[in-house]
Amino acid sequence: MNLLDRYCAREFLKYFTIIIASLLLLYLIVDFFEKIRMFLSNQATACQITSFFFFSIPMIIWQIMPTGILVASLVAFGSLSRNNEIMAMKACGVSLYRTSLPVIFLTALLCLLALLTSEFVIPHTNERAKNIKLVEIQKRETQGAFKQNQLWYRGKEGIYNFKAFDSRTGSLKGITIYYLDKKLNLAKRVDAERGEWKDGRWIFYNTITTTFSPGKFPKLAASPAKAVDLPETPDNFKTVQKDAENMGYLELRRYIKEIQSDGYDAASYLTDLHGKLAFPLVNIIMAIIGISFAMHWEKKGGKTRGLAAGIIIGFSYWLVFALAVSLGRAGTLPPFLAAWTADILFCLAAGVMFLRIRT
Repeated sequence: MNLLDRYCAREFLKYFTIIIASLLLLYLIVDFFEKIRMFLSNQATACQITSFFFFSIPMIIWQIMPTGILVASLVAFGSLSRNNEIMAMKACGVSLYRTSLPVIFLTALLCLLALLTSEFVIPHTNERAKNIKLVEIQKRETQGAFKQNQLWYRGKEGIYNFKAFDSRTGSLKGITIYYLDKKLNLAKRVDAERGEWKDGRWIFYNTITTTFSPGKFPKLAASPAKAVDLPETPDNFKTVQKDAENMGYLELRRYIKEIQSDGYDAASYLTDLHGKLAFPLVNIIMAIIGISFAMHWEKKGGKTRGLAAGIIIGFSYWLVFALAVSLGRAGTLPPFLAAWTADILFCLAAGVMFLRIRT
């Protein structure tokens, strides 16, 4: 790396650090005021509040990193262009493509860092932040565990085992409920393919109820749909369920294989799995978009217009990504297409803009 590369890289990192710190602070302030009623109603201590936001920081940085890279590349190269440094580089025979290489290289490193963080750091910090919020602040009891890719819960009427619980929809898959008598003998067992929370009660589908009586053969009763009176609501299971965002890529892939082997639909989890790769890789795309618009300032002379257009395009990625992912989770789009649609579209747009730069 020569002197010019180090200079461009230093300028980019300087603005990137400032922008990420500013966005992080803004995010924390907004999030604090959104949750302040919850903190006050549960009499949360300053230590609990601080700990909750501290463990939330890795996930927040992971989410705002594409925006930080976009704006940092816009500002850094816009500054170089405004100070005629780009023109001086051209006069020395250094093309704009060559000038942008150190920033793209740094962005690739940040992309790798985001991937590693989402695999080894964020699952643990998210789980800790979730535990602080639900257990320490909201005082919810933890009566279950997520073990061997299954959810076990000690309920008021028995022991529950679920293959999967979707906290977004409050639905269950692969249900087995063991009812015990006062002597802790198995009195009844209920198996169901899936369950949904509707109108304040659980509806189980394709159920088989087995009733055990001393000295008698078990009695079986099947039903395509059955209302089951469980005292627990979906909120009770959130304390023990590990959501996709609280799992690393490898852990989530193992979980998907487990539920698929049992014959359950894993479209929602597959979409999140592909999203764990697609979202960090957009950092490189955002850098290219930022550089392209910064060079457009030099050509057109419209700094404010170029900056606004670049940021609008950058935030448009969030809208396309969120829409496609929601369609993938609902099963409308294939999981791979849902996660990668935004990346593919914006990669094509970034490539066209980058190749049209006047070097």
